Amino acid sequence: MGKDIVLNSWVTIPKGVTVTVKSRQVSVKGPRGVLSRSFRHQKVELNLRKKGTAIEAVMWFANRKHSACLRTITAHIKNMIVGVTQGYKYKMRLVYAHFPINVDITENGDTIELRNFVGEKVV
Repeated sequence: MGKDIVLNSWVTIPKGVTVTVKSRQVSVKGPRGVLSRSFRHQKVELNLRKKGTAIEAVMWFANRKHSACLRTITAHIKNMIVGVTQGYKYKMRLVYAHFPINVDITENGDTIELRNFVGEKVV
C-alpha cells in the first residue's frame, strides 16, 4: 500500500447557491438559509474553481484513510448544498418494549413530552 501523490475531488455548485471558502471554513448560502462548517482538522486544500461554479478539494500524499476523509469532506459539502436548496425532513418513530409510553406534542410542535418513560409513575 502506497501513497497517492495528489488526490482531487470536485463538487459542482448549482445556480442560486453561493459558496465561500476561507482557510478551510466553508459557508453555503441558498434560498433556505446559510450553513457553515469548518474542515480545519483535515489537511486538505479547498478552492473555488471555474468562476465559482465548482469546489476543488485537493489532498497531497494521501494514503487510504486520507482518501476516505477527502470523499467524506466532499459529501459534507454536497449535503450542505442540498440543505440550503431543498432542505431535509426528519421523522421520528417511538417504540416501546414493555412499558407503554405516552407522548404529547406541545408549543405548536416545538416540544415533545414523554410520559411513563421506563415505567415511571410521575404525573
